[in-house]
Amino acid sequence: MMQALVLLVSFRGGTVCLRGSSQILRRLGQFLQIRITAVMDSINFERYSRNITLPEIGGIGQKRLSRSRVLIIGAGGLGAPTLFYLTASGVGEIGIVDFDTVSLSNLQRQVLYRVEDIGKLKVDSAQSRLNDLNPNTKVITYPVELSEKNAQEIFKNYDLVLDGSDNYATRYLVNRYCVKMCKPLLFGAINQWDGQLSLYDCENSSACYECIFPEVNNLDIETNCSDTGVLGPLVGIIGALMAAEAIKLITNAGSSLAKEIILYDSLSGEMRRYKTRRRADCKICSYS
Repeated sequence: MMQALVLLVSFRGGTVCLRGSSQILRRLGQFLQIRITAVMDSINFERYSRNITLPEIGGIGQKRLSRSRVLIIGAGGLGAPTLFYLTASGVGEIGIVDFDTVSLSNLQRQVLYRVEDIGKLKVDSAQSRLNDLNPNTKVITYPVELSEKNAQEIFKNYDLVLDGSDNYATRYLVNRYCVKMCKPLLFGAINQWDGQLSLYDCENSSACYECIFPEVNNLDIETNCSDTGVLGPLVGIIGALMAAEAIKLITNAGSSLAKEIILYDSLSGEMRRYKTRRRADCKICSYS
């Protein structure tokens, strides 16, 4: 029996989907002299149909997602929702960097994990859950502490880096190597009731993390949610926004966060968007 396939033909107004065998669809495409933007089996079409129906994504955008390689730094509060949504949306390959294990206190906000995961490596538990969610996404784990010794080797295989780490040392390290290697970087952070995210894109002359938050101002500051507390749903909101911005960037949909930052105050419910600019004296990106 021939496998039923779906042929996706993109027009200005959206994507037309035609079903049939591969032989029939290819002949139809030749007869109509139309550009076949993507062909996928009917099961995957159904899985991603809500993405494909969006005119800004369509068949071409879904194909871009399936070919994309995204690295997530941190499998904690921000990493958990980001990993869920990027895997569900059909990103082709996802790398996860985290050397921590699951603890009971994580379960208040890190929605990837369950009670039976306590004591296990986060990357192992995350990989198992994500494989169950979408076997089309290849999940690669790095159960190591990110450092000067391994950052470049890990980063080189990915098109986009998302930083959801929980300490300044890692954030500045990730920023340095993304600038050095010209990798787009989506960085997010949360504290108590507040969250933020922005995008560094070396091809867009946008501000890097150092431009917005100079390291010299944060050398003696180290906050931890175990000391200050954090609202559980807040990490879901910022993590989901990071996933949405990543999908937009990969599919060329809408306007990116390059040269802008989003600040969200969950106590007041206010979300503000501010312009950012590259600093001429930035010790990281002014030399790139």
